[in-house]
Amino acid sequence: MAHHDKHDNVPNESREPVVETTPSTETQPPPQIEPVPADAAVPEGILAGVNIPPTESSTVSEATTTATTNPLKKAGIATFDWLDMRLGIRSTFVPLLVHTSPRVNWWYVFGSATLIAFVMQVVTGVALAFTYVPAPNSANQSIQWITNEAPLGSVVRGIHYWGATAMVILVFIHMCQVFAFGSFKFPRELNWLSGVVLLLLTISLAFTGQLLRWDQDAYWAVYVMAEQLARVPFIGNWLMQIIIAGQTVGGNTLTRFYATHVFLLPAVTFALIGTHLYLVIKHGISELPVVGKPVEPNTYHEQYHELLEEEGEPFWPDSAWKDVIAALLIGALVLALAIWPGPKHIGEIANPTILQTSPRPDWYFLSLFAVLALMPPKLEDTLIVVGPLVMGLALILLPILASKGERHWRRRPWALGIIAFTVVALGVLTYLGEQSAWSPDLTPKPLAANITQRADAAGLSRGAEIFQQNACLNCHRIGDSGGSRGPDLSTVGDRLTQEQLVWRILNGGTNMPAYGQTLGTSDVNQVVQFLLQQNSERSQKP
Repeated sequence: MAHHDKHDNVPNESREPVVETTPSTETQPPPQIEPVPADAAVPEGILAGVNIPPTESSTVSEATTTATTNPLKKAGIATFDWLDMRLGIRSTFVPLLVHTSPRVNWWYVFGSATLIAFVMQVVTGVALAFTYVPAPNSANQSIQWITNEAPLGSVVRGIHYWGATAMVILVFIHMCQVFAFGSFKFPRELNWLSGVVLLLLTISLAFTGQLLRWDQDAYWAVYVMAEQLARVPFIGNWLMQIIIAGQTVGGNTLTRFYATHVFLLPAVTFALIGTHLYLVIKHGISELPVVGKPVEPNTYHEQYHELLEEEGEPFWPDSAWKDVIAALLIGALVLALAIWPGPKHIGEIANPTILQTSPRPDWYFLSLFAVLALMPPKLEDTLIVVGPLVMGLALILLPILASKGERHWRRRPWALGIIAFTVVALGVLTYLGEQSAWSPDLTPKPLAANITQRADAAGLSRGAEIFQQNACLNCHRIGDSGGSRGPDLSTVGDRLTQEQLVWRILNGGTNMPAYGQTLGTSDVNQVVQFLLQQNSERSQKP
């Protein structure tokens, strides 16, 4: 095959003479480069707009330079690189931070603020658990020691108390914001449902933590709760025994509340928070609602991605800086309140025999207390069972029945009306709960004159006196006077034997506290003889 020169196809007249060169045998000196002073400014425009990715050599050079000036920094970089190569930190978490999100306003910070409050609760709760003793004879004293003697104990407990307040308020505001902005609609229905469960867990954490103080407020708050649970049809007694670990509030109740508050509820909360965050990342942050732009499941994803391309911004730092500012403000406010006025005052140790008391639950349960104190007795069972059931079903069915349509509050004025009504109702009920008398009324009521006269005639006046002093008539009815929370005792002598009455008084009943540790044998026998006198034959006599 003939060899063709590379210039064969070029016309002769356009060819340039090829000059053969031979390498010089003389060694040429390298060009001299003047050193640039370290403080010399780089001329403008040299690297303007040029994105030079770091190379392996530049990274090694930078690390080497760092090693000569800051060995700790080099060790930190090396450790991070070692972990990154095995955990994929840069490839997993960095994209989560810098992913494109819609432009949002300050109303969107309450979700992350609630998470920060929960983290504060976990950290301070662990610190308190190192010293707290979950036993009836030590719980109150251990909290007194933490508050008054432990180094920074008052501040830690104050952060835990005010952090719980902040968490309850923030999760409520976050739910109201999501409801007002219509962010529960497609495709974020499960975001809403997981948030509803997190709201329930937050309230449960606050309630179980209240009992751990083991003072009069805590004891009677749980006592009233157990009484309400016992009224649930069919499963009331079963629910009550699961919650309070027996027939009455006592040491077993405290241990169960401690385990639930410290282990069970935080574990479930962590799992739900992880699920909630996954759903937020999966579906993206809900964009601001726009008037006249309803949610249509068939086109929503396409419209959402178009919005991100046109108006989106990196989550970090463009959007997340608002979350950071909110977290710092919440943390600073909680710390300030923990220092002054400090944690909630610890009342007297729980003692069910002290009837002259006016206990109050923590403020976030005062509205419920007001409802129980002010509602007519005939409506108690209905409202206690039906009320929570209706509210729970409404929260669950909301994203299912209203998954599409307008999101903006101007097209959904009823949403703002519901929020306003809820806020006003809770505020009024909280105020009334602070002013109302404690329910049940623990002030002893006098027995009817004919009952005391028959007791005196039979030599049982001491039993009648003990029965009255322990406010038994507040819950039980004898003749024409007494309460209706417990069984009618007008003819109890026909239904129960002496042994059965002794057992019930010593061990308590469905909603009745046990008196085995508060009444002596003689007093129990006196009360039993007085109750045996209450039978159909004697009750018919004037």
